[in-house]
Amino acid sequence: MNENKNLDFLLMKYKFALKMLQAQIEILVEEFENQHGYNPVEHIKTRLKTKKSIEEKLKKKGHSFTTLNVLKYVKDVVGVRIVCSFLTDVYDFVTMLSCSKNILVKEHKDYIQNPKKTGYASYHLLVLVPIYLQDEVEYMECEIQIRTSAMDFWASLDHKISYKFAKQIPEEIEKEMYACSLIMKELDKKMLELNQIMNKYKVENEYS
Repeated sequence: MNENKNLDFLLMKYKFALKMLQAQIEILVEEFENQHGYNPVEHIKTRLKTKKSIEEKLKKKGHSFTTLNVLKYVKDVVGVRIVCSFLTDVYDFVTMLSCSKNILVKEHKDYIQNPKKTGYASYHLLVLVPIYLQDEVEYMECEIQIRTSAMDFWASLDHKISYKFAKQIPEEIEKEMYACSLIMKELDKKMLELNQIMNKYKVENEYS
């Protein structure tokens, strides 16, 4: 096969990996809901990078658009974002994914405990997802981001600002962004406390 066909075949394999990953996440959510009596997920977004997007990313990194370079340098061709209700749900989901027999976690990046300079907070997992081809099983790298609703709102703002200032975010804006991230962090804390109070009343009603 020529390089263009190789790239098309690679993207098809990433497409298969996304389908496998979506199915596994749906199973984990349903299992969690069955065990705990509530759904921890607000919503899930998925993304498969286009050829053009992959080519642009490689170009920024100083690499040519080849199959080998995609595999080596582009770790987020498949992206899944899981938005949870509460902070504890985020870590519960990280644990579920880490314990899954059908997903291999390659790398953890906890930007909740260690936020980026701007205040960006989220939990990132780089995972290997098996795809079952005609003659073999192949593992494809995919990125999963897990965060709360407040973090998701903040990440959207962070992305827009970072995109506007492609080279360097002015220090004044960076400081304001970080200050806003602290408000977001406090909101997540308050929402978690509220949920704990609600659970206390739920237990009391069950035994009254």
